[in-house]
Amino acid sequence: MGAVLWQAHAGELWRRFTIALRRAVAAAAGVREAQLGEVARVSYAKVAEYQRRGLVHFHAVVRVDGPAGPGDPAPPWATGALLDQAVRAAAASVVVESPASAAVGTYLLRWGDQVDVQPITADQDTAAGEGALTDRRVAGYVAKYATKGTGATTGADARIRSEAHIEDLPIAEHHRQMMRTAWRLGGLPEFAGLNLRRWAHMLGFRGHFLTKSRTWSTTFTALRAARAAYRLAEHRARLGVPADEPLVVINHWDLVGVGYRNPAERELAEAIAARQKASRGNRPQGSDLYG
Repeated sequence: MGAVLWQAHAGELWRRFTIALRRAVAAAAGVREAQLGEVARVSYAKVAEYQRRGLVHFHAVVRVDGPAGPGDPAPPWATGALLDQAVRAAAASVVVESPASAAVGTYLLRWGDQVDVQPITADQDTAAGEGALTDRRVAGYVAKYATKGTGATTGADARIRSEAHIEDLPIAEHHRQMMRTAWRLGGLPEFAGLNLRRWAHMLGFRGHFLTKSRTWSTTFTALRAARAAYRLAEHRARLGVPADEPLVVINHWDLVGVGYRNPAERELAEAIAARQKASRGNRPQGSDLYG
């Protein structure tokens, strides 16, 4: 039960960690938190990875830049040792209290003991030595975790619609029990804000696999612009149009129809809709916790 509640609050734990991290860096730098942005900027990128036991681990890259963000050299005091100390202090200080419940009590949720902090060196840094954690290796790890999904666990690919649905899933019993717990806790009013039934197929975890601070790197707008420019250059090359020659793009759409082409198509669609509605209405809703 505590594992499911921890999963449900993992995002809040991370949010509070980032706040505590900024405070720890500011304290180590000898400035107030409100003044930290004038001398440095703390950025991060984080990915979530499911373990075989069903719990998520967070892998994060934390960086200190100058006040202008990426590309601005960090101040001299922002050393690896300082960041190591700040990360550990922030992780140890964060705690989230689960909603009070007469049925299951209240849990104080924290990070586990496995806080591993390692410096990242440039791939070209020959002094780092073999086995050092380089930027290229970290990029590979992040890509692996981003595509790994829940492969380490047996779970559902879609949301659970009933407790009976859980029993029909071809999954490990441990993960089945976590889904049951998420479903039953989700039926208690004090946990309504956690939407646990909606996230039962994710074993209670409600977060995204990847999050990053706003100033970590480039933006999606910049990426879309770069892709558009690249494709435009491809089209110009294929058409033999020089880069300095204006290119006019004409988009033309014609309305081909609205609705169904004939009464038979309408009847078929209505029959399918009625069958799906009846199927949803006949699904068992499962039992409530402790009752």
